[in-house]
Amino acid sequence: MTTWSRSNTLALAHPKCTQCHGLGMRRTQKHKEGRACNCVLRAIFRACYNRFRYCLEKEKHISHATLDISPGGSDRRFHWGRKDEEYVADFFLVSRRTLTEAEWKLFRFHFLLGANWRLCAARLGVDRGTFFHAVYRVEQKLGKVFMELRPYALFPLDEYFGGTVRNEEPVSPPDPDPLPEAAMPLPFPARPAATLLREELGGGAARSVVPIRPPVTVKRPVANVVPERKAA
Repeated sequence: MTTWSRSNTLALAHPKCTQCHGLGMRRTQKHKEGRACNCVLRAIFRACYNRFRYCLEKEKHISHATLDISPGGSDRRFHWGRKDEEYVADFFLVSRRTLTEAEWKLFRFHFLLGANWRLCAARLGVDRGTFFHAVYRVEQKLGKVFMELRPYALFPLDEYFGGTVRNEEPVSPPDPDPLPEAAMPLPFPARPAATLLREELGGGAARSVVPIRPPVTVKRPVANVVPERKAA
């Protein structure tokens, strides 16, 4: 989880914000230590959205593959990737998973398709004030997710495109609780099959059990006998 502090929010805060007064952090009853102001979250989203549009609109021949290091502790491997295309896919998929159906409809009309507020308000059936308040909520929600996304966040942009490697070992699931001694499976076979069959038949230990087997017929090869020729 990202630790919000004044050092990483001061440069993103709006100087005329009435909530944080340009400091980027604000205290509430729920967050007494302080949390990122909404103007900071909107600034994070707009920076990511501008980079998203830049990656879409630039010429395809400008994009190039880069050689990156795969995380994995001491066993590191190199792989090729296309950062621009990966960023576009991450931006789209993270937004789709985070937003609700109503928020995604507004996000798709306004941010992806580029419709202005008049077209969106007419399509969604809302007025101008309701539309812009919904836009601000979407920007704040996605800006927080883009910053706190792990293991690789979409913001800061220089860490995403600069190939920053995080040495975070994958957390393996805990081992299941061992079975009690009474529930442990017995080694197979626990008793010979002949003994079990003898007990079921009730013959006791003195009765011998002959396993039933199909008769085996062995075909002997027939010798090729050449008849003797009679003398003329």
